[in-house]
Amino acid sequence: HVQLVESGGDSVEAGGSLRLSCVVSGYFSKRCMAWFRQAPGKEREGVARIATGSGNTYYADSVKGRFTISQDNAKNTVYLQISSLTPEDTAVYSCAARTPGSCDGLWSRPWRYNYWGQGTQVTVS
Repeated sequence: HVQLVESGGDSVEAGGSLRLSCVVSGYFSKRCMAWFRQAPGKEREGVARIATGSGNTYYADSVKGRFTISQDNAKNTVYLQISSLTPEDTAVYSCAARTPGSCDGLWSRPWRYNYWGQGTQVTVS
């Protein structure tokens, strides 16, 4: 049984930083892991992805330079480090997994993923 559990969301002031975690349980072969966010009234947006086999990463233009996705295979955890937070970053952040499979040019499309976490709220004021 595959599960993704996010944590680390919080209410922070603009300019602050957060690290979100996504713990993966269940057997996973090679997969693509991604972080999405959804603000009230807006569509879900893919912000970063990592290919767990190679460690290759890719970011949405809107977050380049501020967001960093990483993984700790020993802990079965994928992280999203967010810095220089602005109120526009306020959203529910969710991690997603595509497995079996690998990352491709459609990585930012939510329908590309078959497992999702429940999300963690980030509020920036």
